[in-house]
Amino acid sequence: MENNYKSALEERPGIDQPVSVNPNLVRRKRRELSLDEYVQGVLKGDWVILSRAITMIESANPEHLQMAQAIIEQCLPHSGNSLRIGITGVPGVGKSTFIEAFGTLLTQMGHKVAVLAIDPSSERTKGSILGDKTRMESLSVNPKAFIRPSPSGNTLGGVARKTRESIILCEAAGYDVIIVETVGVGQSETAVKSMVDFFLLLMLAGAGDELQGIKRGIMEMADALIINKADGDNKPKAFQAQSQYRAALKLFPQTDSQWTVPVEVCSALENFAIDKVWDMILRYEAHTKANGYFERNRSEQLINIFHNWIQFTLQNNFYNQPQTEAEIERLLPLIRDKKISPYMAATNLIEQLDKVKGIGDR
Repeated sequence: MENNYKSALEERPGIDQPVSVNPNLVRRKRRELSLDEYVQGVLKGDWVILSRAITMIESANPEHLQMAQAIIEQCLPHSGNSLRIGITGVPGVGKSTFIEAFGTLLTQMGHKVAVLAIDPSSERTKGSILGDKTRMESLSVNPKAFIRPSPSGNTLGGVARKTRESIILCEAAGYDVIIVETVGVGQSETAVKSMVDFFLLLMLAGAGDELQGIKRGIMEMADALIINKADGDNKPKAFQAQSQYRAALKLFPQTDSQWTVPVEVCSALENFAIDKVWDMILRYEAHTKANGYFERNRSEQLINIFHNWIQFTLQNNFYNQPQTEAEIERLLPLIRDKKISPYMAATNLIEQLDKVKGIGDR
């Protein structure tokens, strides 16, 4: 008997899929700008060209690196006329909310504010969310503000390697308050301290033992401690924490700036006492300019940039040698199998490359 059964899984012809891209769409490659166009655009405060210039200095392309250095050299004489503020604190302390409230206040007072927000990069994918513009909704559309989220990469402490150069460009573009927001608290936040005039540490109250909740090293670097989220039921806890921190800071040695580190409370959510933070920063600026520390600190920062750039250039040149990658690939299995120590392998590699370049020949 003939079986006329047909499976429900019978394959049937489908429809032709439409093209995913408009065939009439012509993709136009963005025109490359000249050095003069970059510099003039930055000096005119064109935020689009400023963004492109910062992208240029963040690029790993050797050609971009050369152009970036030329841009920085020409913008450098127009920089230095800002107050640089570093802001750090544990995750969840409200850094982005505080910066939005603080930055909005400054723009209302007539200042131009640039926020260089450092987003942590994934160790696995090397990617970053770069979500600071979404967390600072009002400030991101403020015509007197410029927000630039940048990936931290593999830089110690979550500070993007090019942040210092970005500060120069923002100052040349006319921004008179530069805010550097860091990933969070850690011993490597000394990198932030080395590029700003004022280092602000945001704190939380009611999150456990306040005096054990943060490393002493960070407190010693801070020019002010601000206890955020002093609102609602948390307000009494914030003032209690303020008293505890003030007592703890009395045990610390005198700062190099001869500035007595204040401890204040605020609520970025309710916009409470944000203006007092700015008044405090202005008092610090006046104090350090009067005793000469402000300029000494700026000069020391330039020396730090000099040494950091030497380290970067030497490292970059080392890894860009054609024989370096092949030799590293040869050494890695030996290191894993413990046939050679990582210290000896590194020493041998450096000596070998020095001889190839003739550096080791005397």
